[in-house]
Amino acid sequence: MAHITERRNQNITGNFYVDNTCIDCDTCRWIAPEIFQRIDEQSAVYSQPTNNDQETKALQALLSCPTASIGTENKPQNIKEIQDNFPLLIADNVYHCGYHSKLSYGAASYFIKRDQGNILIDSPRFTPPLVKKIEQMGGIKLMYLTHQDDVADHKKYHEHFGCDRLLHEDEINSDTQEVEVKLTGNEPIKLDNELLIIPVPGHTKGHTILLYKDKYLFTGDHLCWSDSLQQLIGFNRFCWYSWDELKISMAKLTAYEFEWVLPGHGRRFQADKITMKQELNKCLQWMETVN
Repeated sequence: MAHITERRNQNITGNFYVDNTCIDCDTCRWIAPEIFQRIDEQSAVYSQPTNNDQETKALQALLSCPTASIGTENKPQNIKEIQDNFPLLIADNVYHCGYHSKLSYGAASYFIKRDQGNILIDSPRFTPPLVKKIEQMGGIKLMYLTHQDDVADHKKYHEHFGCDRLLHEDEINSDTQEVEVKLTGNEPIKLDNELLIIPVPGHTKGHTILLYKDKYLFTGDHLCWSDSLQQLIGFNRFCWYSWDELKISMAKLTAYEFEWVLPGHGRRFQADKITMKQELNKCLQWMETVN
């Protein structure tokens, strides 16, 4: 819970604030960019909400903050309503779970509601309001984990919902050695007519991404949009395995069509398929210029 006594001096005066426990994960800044920005390597409130929409987004950021570093001087009267909004609909039957976990350094996780069984993509915090809402939406059949960094509370979700977990064998460690499905190799794995797992070694050795309906690409820490560069990027500053392999993996994506990039870290990006191809090629050109 945020503490008013630790309120950062960089916050503008008003109800919302960020305290000194912020880990600079960027969650609040992309959920509510009208309210939060990066100042001196942490988030801070630079503009207080001026309407209901902005206040809703600020409260969504408060609930999603992995370190509970966002607070309000006055207790929100509608916090229960904001809790009930999660998972947040993105488009069609794809949702953002919110409730980011410190264990994943604030990575986003996603939820796909399907008649064939719902899918949780990477792990949010295991928190009662979210768990209750997922129960109401039909539970979880599969929990797909992109890589070892964003597994967070996977054990709790598995134990509660009885879902099978999928993770590449090269990402297995002592925390994930009991996952039910260990993916192997570097060839695409077709789960069904709508779901394709694509191995993309680079950020980590066994990183994979998920393509849903040739439209939604869940990219973990492989690919995201950069607001500062105004383009798609790979994580050259946070590449734990091989930048050269990451470039090869990125080039493989030109063989696929998609309209959404939904990352764990970094910003989302949506465009028509032609524009997406152009942006991906721009990313590949950029990657050749950085180490």
